[in-house]
Amino acid sequence: METTGQVSQPKPSLGGKSFRLRSPSLNSVRLRRIFDMFDKNNDCIITVDELGQALSLLGLQTDLSQLESMVQAYVQPGNHGLTYDDFEALHRSLNDVFFGLTNDEPADEDDDDESDLCEAFKVFDEDGDGYISARELQVVLGKLGLQEGREMDRVEMMISSVDQNHDGRVDFLEFKDMMSSVIVPSS
Repeated sequence: METTGQVSQPKPSLGGKSFRLRSPSLNSVRLRRIFDMFDKNNDCIITVDELGQALSLLGLQTDLSQLESMVQAYVQPGNHGLTYDDFEALHRSLNDVFFGLTNDEPADEDDDDESDLCEAFKVFDEDGDGYISARELQVVLGKLGLQEGREMDRVEMMISSVDQNHDGRVDFLEFKDMMSSVIVPSS
């Protein structure tokens, strides 16, 4: 449906059980970095509001009441949010739910894998032209509060490291190749 000249596209949502990081130690480092990014006031606690804001900046739909309900099970008595250890426990639980193997999983998840990658690609491809430009990547990194988001030369180096056809931007196939070197199917 077109109302203001832009096509309304569905926002990515949390979910998908098709990928897991290859390296547990790399996953731990990334998880700590994510925790630190979400902890906007640097008090070593992530509140539901901070978590909701971070997910919203990433374009992920969240219902704050559901998020609070899920998070409260991991908040230690006397705390007003998640410590890093609580966040790690929540992550492990979500990892088991989304990435754990169950008997009712279909044997072939290639379509789900492609759909998950497509949704992830759309988070970066803000103008919907089918490419991730250095500017688009810089915007997303900036929203995440990453230092790289303030340094265009580093962003351009990131783009060129996966830009196989050397056109200065990342298309879906290049993105897919890059992601396959970082993550593997869980089956």
